[in-house]
Amino acid sequence: MVSNQIMFILFSAMIIVFSILTVTSRKILRAAVYLLFVLVSTSGLYFMLNYQFLAAVQLTLYAGGIVVLIIFSILLTSHISQNFESSGWKKNIFSAIAALTGAILAIITILEYGFTASTEAAQQVDMRLIGKSLLSVDYDGYVLPFEVISILLLAAMVAAIVIAKKGAPKKIVLPKLNQE
Repeated sequence: MVSNQIMFILFSAMIIVFSILTVTSRKILRAAVYLLFVLVSTSGLYFMLNYQFLAAVQLTLYAGGIVVLIIFSILLTSHISQNFESSGWKKNIFSAIAALTGAILAIITILEYGFTASTEAAQQVDMRLIGKSLLSVDYDGYVLPFEVISILLLAAMVAAIVIAKKGAPKKIVLPKLNQE
């Protein structure tokens, strides 16, 4: 077996195992850490495919940014030792059926698609063009959507904190002053 095949099998197994652990963990902080491992393993697959830019975006934006935001929100709004209630057997059966249906549909689609090898040479990637597109505010620019998404994430985090911290208003007891 070639080292690339071994690394592919390793990354694929890590993605599968940590994905299952993410959705089955009863502790929310552990689920977020498992999600981090899934995203890092996915970037490893991108590095294997020589998609360095996509792998770097995966590491910095998703693994570095989104997961840190999720963990920060968890630490602000919940108790780390709190466990989720265990799901009943009905939810487990329907979840397994949904997962198997999705897997079968994906496998059938992949097997029926006629993949053909391209005879064209690989095109050179112009990193300056990608950088200018990412920082541009013109028609093909991505600055405005990025800023809108960041404001949306901030609003969602603030709303989650407000909802999680909402409860019965606390009474403020003021000391009585002796008036003589």
